[in-house]
Amino acid sequence: MLFGQSIFQSVLERLKEEDAAEAEEPVAHRVSGFSTGLAFDVMEGVSAASQRVGQAYFENLGPEPVVGQPPPPAPEPVMPDHLARIAPEEIAADLSISSADTQHTLNEKRRTFAKANHPDGVAQPFRDNANRRMMIANLLIDEAMRRLPRA
Repeated sequence: MLFGQSIFQSVLERLKEEDAAEAEEPVAHRVSGFSTGLAFDVMEGVSAASQRVGQAYFENLGPEPVVGQPPPPAPEPVMPDHLARIAPEEIAADLSISSADTQHTLNEKRRTFAKANHPDGVAQPFRDNANRRMMIANLLIDEAMRRLPRA
């Protein structure tokens, strides 16, 4: 107890004194009542946002669709040339696996091949070819890793 008060009561008294001191002395670094918009939002004394309340969302949506008119058809996806190469020999040539490859280089080749050929990254009609290419490439890389000399 400090001077007949608990610590909690003395802290409350100190906070009340600080609030009273702040109310008496205006703080120089604060601007009271500052409620105007920023300078770039105000044109000719009128806030642009006040003239178009709720329009900011709609301005970002793009043009409105014409009612009663069907949307334009989406262009047909074009199959990349590399997805037509599904023979194991062609995929092995794409991977260019050699006897000098290490486990690190084989893993790097797997990642690079997956970036270009993963089924999730191609259009729906070409996913079967991409899936086949990934399966064959993984088998070839796994076989090359099995043949690496053990350290």
